[in-house]
Amino acid sequence: MMYLAYQAHSDALAPIRVMAQIAGTLLTEWAWPPLCAGPLRMVVASCEMIARAGLLHRRPAFGIDAVHVNGHVVPVREDAVDVTPFGTLLRFRKAIDVAQPRVLLVAPLSGHFATLLRGTVETFLPEHDVYLTDWHNARDVSLSHGRFGFDEYIDHVIRFLEVLGSGAHVVAVCQPCVQVLAAVALMAATEHPAQPRSMTLMAGPVDARVNPTRVNELATSRSIEWFERTLIASVAPGFAGAGRRVYPGFTQIAAFMGMNAERHVKAHLDLFGHLMRGEREQAHLLTSFYDEYFSVLDLPAEFYLETVRMVFQEHLLARGALEWRGRRVDPAAIRRTSLLTVEGEKDDICGIGQTLAAQALCSSLRPYRKRHHLEPGVGHYGVFSGRRFRAQIYPIVKNVILASE
Repeated sequence: MMYLAYQAHSDALAPIRVMAQIAGTLLTEWAWPPLCAGPLRMVVASCEMIARAGLLHRRPAFGIDAVHVNGHVVPVREDAVDVTPFGTLLRFRKAIDVAQPRVLLVAPLSGHFATLLRGTVETFLPEHDVYLTDWHNARDVSLSHGRFGFDEYIDHVIRFLEVLGSGAHVVAVCQPCVQVLAAVALMAATEHPAQPRSMTLMAGPVDARVNPTRVNELATSRSIEWFERTLIASVAPGFAGAGRRVYPGFTQIAAFMGMNAERHVKAHLDLFGHLMRGEREQAHLLTSFYDEYFSVLDLPAEFYLETVRMVFQEHLLARGALEWRGRRVDPAAIRRTSLLTVEGEKDDICGIGQTLAAQALCSSLRPYRKRHHLEPGVGHYGVFSGRRFRAQIYPIVKNVILASE
């Protein structure tokens, strides 16, 4: 019923948003000239705010058409090099014949699309051959394709690394740090030829017992039965995944916004003010962020519930008790893959030390294959995007990759 109610509400408001967008467009040519009266500006700004009042359930475009390589502008195209019902291995292929380190960026499956890493991709592209896990919206995946849980996520990481082949590198951002570490450990245990040369884990809950945040406390404050009973819904009719049990993206975005309600309210008040004053550049910075933030996907219920239980409640990997398809996952099996862990000093989602825990778990790695970096003054998103990431963190990641080549 929850999904049906949400969809009915969204469908009912859709015509209003469209009409507001049309009205705002028609009035814009009168609203911005210097002689325009203030009330008309307010109407136009209000129309734009109303038109934006909703969530998107499709992946935004990456919009990366070209990149500078050695002083030259090089066209970029997106190639789907491997596709499953639940995810696409996307390659950002550059129109240039030059050998560069192959890097798999593993995006989180946590309510947002992989375009959350657009800035990360743009930063890596000039000097790397970049591949990305482009996870699909579970509401668009038919029930006939079966389940997608914790094991299946690890399956996909291993499969995608196999596509990249021997000598690649892997970078995990946020939530998939646990699954990537598990995948590399499993590959190392069997001397898999595609085990990566380096593994970078960025702001991920390898051991969520360390410096727990509000996110961690929420995960442990209720039983897994409560999460299933309260947060899981079935996709409404009319979608390819009708009947599939999911953790809806609209539920997750509401939870995240509730954690920082004052900040989001202030941001939207600021946006309204910029629109009122015709400050388009300042408004664009906010609208670009919220266009991405309000593009949400549904998570398969089994993946969400297993992640809450295994990572945040039972801490299986950190305790040495994680299993994948009946096989024990032992990070100590990793001997040839260099490890870099990255954390942000002001991360309020993944506390300091949670990612660092991977260093101790990978106990067989020689000291020269291990490195940790704590970036002062940055929060969770600053670990993998933005100015500080480009200037301070990316050069370290690049150096680890090059040293492992």
